[in-house]
Amino acid sequence: MNKKHFCLGISLLFSALAFAQAPKKVLFTVDENPYYTDEFVRVYNKNLDLVKDESQKDLDHYLELFVGYKLKINKANKLGLQNNSKYQNELKSYRTQLAKNYLTDSEVTKELLEEGYARSLKEIRASHILLTLDENAQPQDTLAVYNQIVELQKRAEQGEDFGTLAQNYSQDPSAKENKGDLGYFSAFRMVYPFESAAYQTKVGAVSKPVRTRFGYHIIKVSDIRDNRGDVTVAHIMLMNPADGNVEEAEKNKTTIQEIYSKIQQGEEFEVLAKQFSQDKSSSGKGGVLNRFSSGQLSSEEFETVAFSMQKPNEISQPFQTQFGWHIMKLIEKHPVKTFEEAKSEMENKISRDERSRKITESLNEKLRAKYPVKRDEKLYSKIKKAVNDKYYTLTWELPADTKPFESEFISYGNTKNTGLQFLNYLLSQQKNPNQPKPIANLVDFHYSNYLDILLNQYYNDNLENEFPEFGAVMEEYRDGLLLFDLMEKEIWEKSKTDTLGLEAFYKASSGKYMWKKRYDVIIISSTKEAIAKKAHKLMKQGKKVDEIKTALNTNGVINVMASSGVFEEGNEALPKTIAYKKGLSDVVKEGNYYYVVQTNEVKEAGPKLLDECKGRVVNDYQHYLEENWVANLKQEFKVVVNKENFEEVKRQMKK
Repeated sequence: MNKKHFCLGISLLFSALAFAQAPKKVLFTVDENPYYTDEFVRVYNKNLDLVKDESQKDLDHYLELFVGYKLKINKANKLGLQNNSKYQNELKSYRTQLAKNYLTDSEVTKELLEEGYARSLKEIRASHILLTLDENAQPQDTLAVYNQIVELQKRAEQGEDFGTLAQNYSQDPSAKENKGDLGYFSAFRMVYPFESAAYQTKVGAVSKPVRTRFGYHIIKVSDIRDNRGDVTVAHIMLMNPADGNVEEAEKNKTTIQEIYSKIQQGEEFEVLAKQFSQDKSSSGKGGVLNRFSSGQLSSEEFETVAFSMQKPNEISQPFQTQFGWHIMKLIEKHPVKTFEEAKSEMENKISRDERSRKITESLNEKLRAKYPVKRDEKLYSKIKKAVNDKYYTLTWELPADTKPFESEFISYGNTKNTGLQFLNYLLSQQKNPNQPKPIANLVDFHYSNYLDILLNQYYNDNLENEFPEFGAVMEEYRDGLLLFDLMEKEIWEKSKTDTLGLEAFYKASSGKYMWKKRYDVIIISSTKEAIAKKAHKLMKQGKKVDEIKTALNTNGVINVMASSGVFEEGNEALPKTIAYKKGLSDVVKEGNYYYVVQTNEVKEAGPKLLDECKGRVVNDYQHYLEENWVANLKQEFKVVVNKENFEEVKRQMKK
């Protein structure tokens, strides 16, 4: 089981994000550790709509579940699982992720969201010329490259062909082939400065030079179009052979053409998808896929076909992607997402690109206002005098006598830092290129960065105090991780390794694991009764499937399709009106199809072997072990329920 998903599940079952103001009352204790009524009420109310099992909505039953949960947490702590380094590292990692939601500026984020959404409504086609330049290049090198890109900009504006200029001068390796053409893109597809320049440039115009982490660019916009929105399609797919088998690949190519011919002859796309599509996630739904937008799938070829279709129910010709052969049917085209629909995805993208710098800078300003800093100006002057030009040659060292710098230098909140700490920070930054000049400016520059680092760290360290809901989520996740490790140790690993116990459990409850009747069959179908009768005659003569298809699929017309395998009673692939017994059936009609079925073997209903149902048995065995384990925990720990407080809870919740 995935630990992250498990802990999210625990989050849903035992979450506490709101804080009641009423005095806390003890609901129960576990070895005298108190658990309170307000937590129980919050958890119950929050998850009431998520609980599908009606019995769990009963307060008495829910109390049993809640007590069981807390017993497991107590057991985990008793075993010392909270001291495991892996657990501590994962908890630290989660806190880092959760804290990102608080280490931001909501106002700036809102502005960036609105800008990103407005841009996402359009797709731009642009070309560019790139002159590469290191982010930390010296000023003279930066100026030289800037002058070169300005010269290219002038030549483009004076009428020289942009594509030819890109081919001859651009240092983007792809320019030799594409003449700098980047195709269509929308918001969040390019680095932020490049995107901004592209969206601010008119069609046919050339942008001013723009600096990105790659160097200097000029951009020419050739077209702007509306965003294509989302699309819903269905498909029939035959997967490429995993082993690269050429014969199997050719067979797939032939079969997809046969299926396409059947569609052209009027047979239903959905029925053929159920019968023949190898995409099991969609075949049962007639091949229908979840809606998607440009760039969302990992196959450009698939998206191109999807967005090229215009009318619902339009069907593509067979086409191949890196995954296999497809026939596609357009179900519906959807307009661009609303702002609210796109918001969450955009927030994630903003956090990962250069826009986030704006948020960081704004937060730094607010933290300086939130935590006023007192600085010893005399000590700061001493520090400036202690740093000299050797810093630029990477040979500067701390003063031989550091004692004068060990006094308090700055203070904020309830934290103090010494001058020596700042000197050590300066030493750590010495190897960074492009240091400001002169030394006085250099020290001011690094002091500003140093202060931002300290204030951000202080703010981060105190999130639990600043935001009670943050502390609650951390407590919840901490318990979830402990519970995961405990369950893995006490239940899941045992269920996998205890082969004798699993075998005994399977034998004791084998009546639960049964096969329905199964049929080893060959199924031939056609929309034409006469053809189905010919197929019946050929099967009766002992002809093989390939021989029958060769005989009846003539002149490019696919008259029959065939499938074979072992199917359990009730499987959608089996015609429903046939009485399955060994031998050849009559020709039967169901819907628009005529079927002939050769039943090679009938396997009677009966118990499944352990190997045939092991996954389900292991899951059931885990539940069995857990039920007995919780009963044992109640013997190991002393649980005392305050019945008076619980009855009061029930009275209040019934109002």
